[in-house]
Amino acid sequence: MSIRIASRFAMRELRGGLRGFRVFLACLALGVAAIAAVGTVRAGIEAGLKRDGAALLGGDAEVEFTYRFARDTELEWLNSIADHVSETVDFRSMAVVGDERGLTQIRAVDDLYPLIGSVVLDPPMPLADALADHGGVMERVLADRLGLKPGDGFRLGTQDFTLRAILDRYPDNAAGGFGLGPRTIVLIDALANSGLLNEGTLFSTNYRLDLPDRANLPALRRDAMRQFRDDGLRWRDSRRGAGGTAQFVNRIGAFLILVGLSGLAVGGVGVSAAVRAYLAGKTNVIATLKTLGATRATIFQTYFIQIGVLALFGICIGLVLGAGLPVLFAPVIEARLPIPAVFKVYSQPLIEAAVYGVLAALIFTLWPLAKTEDIRAATLFRDAFGSARTLPPIKYLSTLTALVILLVAAAIKFSGTAFLTLWTAGGIAGSLFILVIAAIIIRWVARRLRTTARGRPALRLALGSIGAKGGEATSVVLSLGLGLTVLASVGQIDGNLQQSFSDELPAVAPSYFFVDIQPDQIDGFNARLDSDPAVSKVETAPMLRGVITQINGQSAQRAAGGHWVVQGDRGITYADAQPTGTEITAGEWWPEGYDGPPQISFSQEEATEMGLELGDTMTVNVLGRDITGTITSFRNVTWEDAGIGFVLALNQAALAGAPHSWIATVYAEEQAEAAILRDLATAYPNITAIRIRDAIDQVIELIGGIAAATRYGALITLVTGFLVLIGAAAAGERARTFEAAVLKTLGASRRRILISFALRSALLGFAAGIVALGAGILGGWAVMTYIMETSFSVIWPNALLIIIGGVLASTLAGLGFAWRSLSAKPAQILRARE
Repeated sequence: MSIRIASRFAMRELRGGLRGFRVFLACLALGVAAIAAVGTVRAGIEAGLKRDGAALLGGDAEVEFTYRFARDTELEWLNSIADHVSETVDFRSMAVVGDERGLTQIRAVDDLYPLIGSVVLDPPMPLADALADHGGVMERVLADRLGLKPGDGFRLGTQDFTLRAILDRYPDNAAGGFGLGPRTIVLIDALANSGLLNEGTLFSTNYRLDLPDRANLPALRRDAMRQFRDDGLRWRDSRRGAGGTAQFVNRIGAFLILVGLSGLAVGGVGVSAAVRAYLAGKTNVIATLKTLGATRATIFQTYFIQIGVLALFGICIGLVLGAGLPVLFAPVIEARLPIPAVFKVYSQPLIEAAVYGVLAALIFTLWPLAKTEDIRAATLFRDAFGSARTLPPIKYLSTLTALVILLVAAAIKFSGTAFLTLWTAGGIAGSLFILVIAAIIIRWVARRLRTTARGRPALRLALGSIGAKGGEATSVVLSLGLGLTVLASVGQIDGNLQQSFSDELPAVAPSYFFVDIQPDQIDGFNARLDSDPAVSKVETAPMLRGVITQINGQSAQRAAGGHWVVQGDRGITYADAQPTGTEITAGEWWPEGYDGPPQISFSQEEATEMGLELGDTMTVNVLGRDITGTITSFRNVTWEDAGIGFVLALNQAALAGAPHSWIATVYAEEQAEAAILRDLATAYPNITAIRIRDAIDQVIELIGGIAAATRYGALITLVTGFLVLIGAAAAGERARTFEAAVLKTLGASRRRILISFALRSALLGFAAGIVALGAGILGGWAVMTYIMETSFSVIWPNALLIIIGGVLASTLAGLGFAWRSLSAKPAQILRARE
C-alpha cells in the first residue's frame, strides 16, 4: 500500500518536468557514457582479435626459439601435429643504400609464408615473384628514408637485394610487439651469404603452424611446454594472436575506465547537490504530506522512486551515447589502432556501465534522501531541510557502506586489476576527504579575513559570502576540486614520464647500441673507437642467450615463483677478471684465470626478489647444453642509463667454445655519430646499430599517446565538474538575486555587486585549484614512486595551468548566472520574500 501511494505521488511530481534535474542528468549521463564508450572500444578490439587471431599470428599457432633454428626432434614434433609448418626468422639489421643507412626489422621467410592471411604490395604482385632472385619488399617509410623505389638496389649485411615492391600490409604485423625499425621481408635462403645469421648472432625463429580444424590448442600448448620448455620454446596461438599489443590495449582500457569512475564520482557530487537542492525546495510539500498522515516510509519512497526514474533516464542517455559514439567514429578509431576491431553495440560493456551508474546514483542520492525523515509536520520553515542533522540514521550509513564496497568490488571484477582499482578508490576517497576539510578551512579563513577587508566593500561581501553557512564554498571546492585533482595528477605523471625520457637523455644515455659484433671483429671495432677523440666511453661485453631451468635442483619456475627472470631466455655474459665499475654487494668474484667448476654472479635486486642466497646452484641451458654453476657473488645492476646490464654472469671457462657475439654501447658527441656509424657499418656490414635517441623518441611517442588518452579521460572529469559548478551556480541564483536586491536597496551599484560576485567565484576557484594541485601532486608522487618506481619532481607549468583553470572555470560559471540576478527589480524580489 505504501509503495503504491508513493508511486502515485512520484508520478505526479514527475509531471513538473526536468526542472532542477538537468545537471543531475548531464552528470550521470556523462560518467556512464565515458565508461560505456571505453568498454565498447575494448569489446570491439576483443572481437576483432577473435575474428582475425590466426591472421594476426600468421598461423593457427606459433612456436618461437631465440638465436637458433629448431632442432630435428622439435621439427619432427611440429610436423606431426600440423598440416603445414612455415619457418621465418626475425632480427634487426641495417639496410644500406650508398652512404645512407636505416635500421630495419627483417623478416626472412620461406615459400609457405604466409600460411594464413595475405601480403598486400604496391605495385600488386604475388609475394613469391617479389622475393625471387634476391628480391625484397619494405615498408614505405623506410623506402622513402633511403630514397628507394621499386627496381632500386639495397644491401643487407654483405648481400645485395633488389626492391621489388612497397610493403603495404602483411598478416602478422600486430604480433611482433615493440619494433625499432620499419619492416623488410626477404627469403631465408637469400641471406645465406649475408653474414647476418651466423651462430651467436641475435635473431629469433618462428614456426607458424597450419593445424587441423579440430586441433585442441590448450592440449597442444601443454604438450609443447612439457617436452620443450627447458629448451627455450615459446608457444603462442590464435587465441592471443596480437600478443602483448592486445594486452597493452586492454590495460589502457581498464585504466581509462577507472578514470571514468573518477568522473562519475565528480558527477556524483553534482547529483547529490541537485537532489539536496530539489528536496530543499520540497520542504513544505513534505511537511504537508506528513500533516495529512503520510509515513516516513511513504515520503522516502516517493522521492526515491522519482529520483530513481530520473537516474535510470540519465543512465539510458549515457548508454546510448557510450554505445553510439564508438560506432559513429569507428573509421577514425580503426585507423589509429594497430590491431583489428569490430565496432558494434555490445551488451557486456553496457551492462558494466549501467551497474556503475546505478551504484553511483544510489550512493550519492541516498544521503540527501535520508534527510527527508528529519522534516517534521509541524515545522513548515524554509530552512528545515538545511537544518536537519548532519549524519543520516545508521541504517542508511550501513547501506551506503555496503554500496561503496559493492562498487569497488564491481570495479575490480570488470577492470581485472585489483591493485589499480584500490589505488583509484583510495585516491578518490582521499581527495574527497581533503577537499571537504579544505572547504571547512576556506570558510573559516574567509570569515577571519572579512574583518580585515574594511574599506573594500566588494571584497568584504565576497569573503562574507564564502564564509557563510550553507554557501557555495563546499559545492564549488568539491565539484571543481575533484575534477582538477584528477587532471593535476595526470598532468604531473605525464610531465614526469616525459621528463625522465627526454631531459636526462643527453647526460646518461649512450649514442649507439651495437649488436652482432663477431668475436674476430671486436678488436678492430674497439680500435676504431679508441682513436676517436669524440668518443668518451665504450662498453663491450660478450653475450649469449640461455634459459634458467633449475635452481637448487628444482624447477626454476617453481623455485622462483614465476619471476620474470625465469620466464623464457635471458641474456648472459662471461668475464674473467672483475669488470671495472662492478659493485659486489655480497660474496667474491672468481679469481682471474679461474678454470674450476662454473661460478655465477647474479643481480642483487633480482636475487632478493627470487629468494636466492650465496651457495645456491643454478642450471642454465645455453644452445641445448646444460651448465650448472654455484652463485658466489651478488652485484648491483642498473638499467636506467641504457647501458649494458646482465642479470647473470659466468666465469669465462664455463662458456668456452659456445658460439656468441658481442654487444657494445658507445658514448660520443652528437656531431660525430654519423661518421662513427658510417665507418663501422662499412667495415663490418653484419653489425646492427641502434641509435638510442631514436629508440627513446619512440618510447616518448608511445608515452605521449598514453598520456593523451588519459588526458582525454581526465578532461571528461573536468567537464563533469564544470557542469556541477553550473548546477551549484544555478541553485544559488535565487539567493544571489535576493542578495543583489538588498544591496541595491542599500545603495550598491550594479558594478560593485558584479565585482563582488566575480571576486567570490574567482577566490573559490583559486582555492579549489590550490587544494586540487596539492592533492594532484600527492597523487602523482604516489604513482611515480610506488607504481612507476622512479623519481618525481613537480612540473610547475602543468601546476600553474591547473590553478588558472580553476579560477577561470569558477568565474565563468558564477558570472554566467549573475546577470539575471542583477537585472531583477529590488521591489519585486523583496515584496515576494516578505
